[in-house]
Amino acid sequence: MKNRILVLIMGWAIMGLTYAQNSIDTKVILITLDGFRWQELFTGADSLLVTNKSYVQNPEALKTAFWRDTPIERREALMPFFWNQVSKMGQLHGNRTLGSKVDLTNTMWFSYPGYNEILTGTADDARIRSNDKMPNPNTTILELYNNTKEGKGKVAAFGSWDVFPYIINEERSGVPVNAGYEKATGGDLTEREKMLNDIQQQAPIIWESVRLDVFTHNYALEEMKKNHPKLLYISYGETDDFAHGGFYDFYLQAANRTDAMVRELWEYTQQDEFYKDQTIFLITTDHGRGTRPLETWKSHGSDINGAGGVWFVTFGKGIEAMGEIDQEEQLHSNQIAPTILKYIGLSIPKEMKGIPMKL
Repeated sequence: MKNRILVLIMGWAIMGLTYAQNSIDTKVILITLDGFRWQELFTGADSLLVTNKSYVQNPEALKTAFWRDTPIERREALMPFFWNQVSKMGQLHGNRTLGSKVDLTNTMWFSYPGYNEILTGTADDARIRSNDKMPNPNTTILELYNNTKEGKGKVAAFGSWDVFPYIINEERSGVPVNAGYEKATGGDLTEREKMLNDIQQQAPIIWESVRLDVFTHNYALEEMKKNHPKLLYISYGETDDFAHGGFYDFYLQAANRTDAMVRELWEYTQQDEFYKDQTIFLITTDHGRGTRPLETWKSHGSDINGAGGVWFVTFGKGIEAMGEIDQEEQLHSNQIAPTILKYIGLSIPKEMKGIPMKL
């Protein structure tokens, strides 16, 4: 009997040690596609929009690029990495037509409240009620991890939108945030970072507060190569801004480019010794968009029906390969932050409303 108890104790100790070691080794890349609808992710180009001359400059060209006979073919044409690779090695949640629901818990249904919810695990409708450049009074998981021995100096954030230094509260948190039209800084800039700094100044400015995603992506990728952050956040913004402008063609093209960028990040992690087999990707959006009336596809907010419906994709270390979830479930965006804390071995603050997902 004593021997059996001793064996059980040793087993529990080994399991605990293994979990702790896995948590220390685990790296997390959190990615958001601003305002990208679940409808396009799961069914591809919208039949009511793809040839609509009110929203598309060249309907025939867009149809050739992204229209196919079935929703499955259309989504593969739009997001080939997600549907040809991620679907085989990870999980895609949020196809509401199959019963899989992912929703915001904040009731604002626009960007700052959405990002606060994703990054802190708790909606804050009382204080986060606009997209103003207000330092976030809440603590993000980036800040929590940066305040640990294991995470100190191993956290970074990159965003196309220039409000992210405030959402992450860069000054208080100490987390470096490169967003908007900011350049890479420091005394050890790589040649690629210097080039990005130069050409970012030369590129056209389409939106005053949002830069093109190509710069956000490549600054982030260079950070991975140079400093190997353990927790990295990247926010791509073009999908939302092209949608607000009513450019459905540019919206789809931006989503397609982002799919390729995510693939490039994944492929880099698979050939880099620091990240290989130790990295989890978690991808989502800050809010949905409307569908009916048709013109509400351009918009979001509490007055737009359906804008609180989002999606969630994950793959990498320890993630069960379940593909597209085709059963009844209800997930929420406030579960993403505690899930990340679980995987990197941090305790979940009692004030955090979300609970970890079982992936």
